[in-house]
Amino acid sequence: MKTTSIKYIVAIAFLSISASCSEFLDREPTSYSSSGFYKSEAAVEDGVSGIYSSLYINLAANLPFNIMLDHWTGLAFERAENTSIGAGGSLNPDNAVISQWWGANFNIISNANGVLTGVEPYLDQLEGKSKQYLAEARVLRAFAYCNLLTAFGKVPLFTKPVTSEEYNSTRTDEHVIIDFLLSDLDACLNDLPWMAENRGRVDRSVAYGIKSRLALLGGSLNYGGKGPEYFKIAAESANNVIGQRGLAVNFEDLFNKAGQQKADVRNEALFEIIYSDQGVRKTHWIGFGQVSRNYGQTGRHPSQLLADTYECTDGLRIDESPLYNPKTPWANRDPRFGYTLWMHKDTVEGNTNGTESGRIKFILDLYQPTTKFYNFTTNTWEIGTNADINSGAAWTSFANAGVGYIWKKYSYEKIESIGTQTCNSILMRYAEILLTYAEAKIELNELDNSVYEAINQVRNRSKMPNISTDRIGNQEKMRQLVRRERKVELALEGIHFGDMRRWKIGDLENEGPSYGYPLPTLATDGRVLQEGYDMVTPDMVPNFKKSARHDLNDMANYDTYKSKLKVRDQNRFWNDKFYLFPIPQRELDLAPLLGQNDGY
Repeated sequence: MKTTSIKYIVAIAFLSISASCSEFLDREPTSYSSSGFYKSEAAVEDGVSGIYSSLYINLAANLPFNIMLDHWTGLAFERAENTSIGAGGSLNPDNAVISQWWGANFNIISNANGVLTGVEPYLDQLEGKSKQYLAEARVLRAFAYCNLLTAFGKVPLFTKPVTSEEYNSTRTDEHVIIDFLLSDLDACLNDLPWMAENRGRVDRSVAYGIKSRLALLGGSLNYGGKGPEYFKIAAESANNVIGQRGLAVNFEDLFNKAGQQKADVRNEALFEIIYSDQGVRKTHWIGFGQVSRNYGQTGRHPSQLLADTYECTDGLRIDESPLYNPKTPWANRDPRFGYTLWMHKDTVEGNTNGTESGRIKFILDLYQPTTKFYNFTTNTWEIGTNADINSGAAWTSFANAGVGYIWKKYSYEKIESIGTQTCNSILMRYAEILLTYAEAKIELNELDNSVYEAINQVRNRSKMPNISTDRIGNQEKMRQLVRRERKVELALEGIHFGDMRRWKIGDLENEGPSYGYPLPTLATDGRVLQEGYDMVTPDMVPNFKKSARHDLNDMANYDTYKSKLKVRDQNRFWNDKFYLFPIPQRELDLAPLLGQNDGY
């Protein structure tokens, strides 16, 4: 009898892919024993399709896993205070979401191992794209192991289906796992095209991307004392992709249905979870769970720490730029600020049912019980009830449960219903490859034009200026910049979950309460007498230089004026054991030899 987490299952491929995508997940392979099955290209394709279907991991209600990961860092948080499993009391071995994350990734691994092992007797007779499909299985296995290493550190290394007795073994050192995966990926690179013919499949670009992620993790944490070696591998792997793919013209196009149909977006989006509005629909609730209460729910919020990381248009941090005015913090900012976040007085557009009648357009308001809504029939603005302030569910809104910001990324859908979105969820894109290359080279102190060009490509796409001359040749200043770029470029994509651990900045991001927008002056009956931004004074600029580490990592501190700000998570705390998740108690009960991570 095999344990639940590593039991070999070929999941039902329940998807239908839109006409612009492949139909490779339309198949419905049934559960079967791998023995004697993989004798043909079609059988191998079916088995690998089952691995892809196991990528649909919802760590919250109908929410792709990568969206949830950054909410376990200081860049974002969940609706209820002090509940994030990235910090605080809910991070424990009995946490069901942690157990789910462990089990889901081992499910991918066991599915991949089942295919790779089941095909071994028939390798000599397989034809067509069989080798490509098997290479995809190896890439997906490496992807799952990268997720596990990032979250749990040492985990068991399984390369074949295992019995419960074999599962009850000790965990494998991180560098041993990484070395195996790097070698395994190298062995299959030539069996993959640079760009997958069928959207949603992994390809050579993704394989190199996973190599660079693994090596960047190993280099940053110096696994096995091999830090420099891993950084070199990370740089070389990323560099192999540079020039093979490219950036989309418009940043915003990456995160909505219409934009994702464009060829340049397809070129940047290396690895995606595919959704569909055709046939048997496959939808998600990314936008629905993070927009205004005026047309959705609000369960996840961006943080002020993230908002204050975006530079001004002159390329300077807000505490250094003469363009920054704390009274109008939305003005003169890196365009990615406005592409990623909505805030007070922004015009929000969306759709409630996917038809012309479902279009909605209104002014986001933090303070007032009414706001302006656009009437598309009369083409006029009208006053209506502001559900973010004046409704039974207003306690969940960006004004109450949040700190004044809403995710615009993945929410800016004017045609599709916000409750049944089918835009793809991106797991890896070319911008990450460029920034990984730059970071690895910076850590090696190999500062050259290729590093500056990689970062400038990402910045210039969003109309931000080139790297300033004072950073050229300065490793510390370049380290600061590439970390800043990874945050503002890749927020809400699950990347910072690993970056926070690699950079060891969990204490900085979670050292105290979450602060936000300036509070209003209220009358005794609760009416707003003066809105918060109207009362902001010039000195209300965060301090990024509380320590050298705060400065390096762009960590804002609000102590000098925190009494004037919205605050939540008063009891938030950090312990260094949180850099690794605990091994789920369920798994320890099944396999005691796994052992627990320190401190739990």
